[in-house]
Amino acid sequence: MEQAIQVTGLCVVGAVLALTIRRGSPETALLLSICAAVTVLLVVGQALGELLDFLEELGTRSGVPPALLEPLYKTVGIALVVRVGSSLCADAGESALGKVVETAGAVCALAAALPLLRTVLELLMELMG
Repeated sequence: MEQAIQVTGLCVVGAVLALTIRRGSPETALLLSICAAVTVLLVVGQALGELLDFLEELGTRSGVPPALLEPLYKTVGIALVVRVGSSLCADAGESALGKVVETAGAVCALAAALPLLRTVLELLMELMG
């Protein structure tokens, strides 16, 4: 709860400052937004570490091979990074680049999921043959 309040406060303050600065220096406003995003990542870093530890424990206890869970984790990570990157591009007035980031992210997510898709295909082929 505390971290959510800290992150929200940081982002609101960063947004207000960026909005104020944007009129005079859009580049500085964008840098401020990027710094706020990085600071938020540092604030939630410990919670993210705990979450990753739990997911690893869940995978171990469930008996699901890590090779099946890893593509899932990578895909979620790609989605989060792409969402932030796309929003930063849009904030910088480059919505077309933001869409390119989203498209590239979709391709990267599919590429990261290929091992999982191959495993599903192999299972289907075994069931059919």
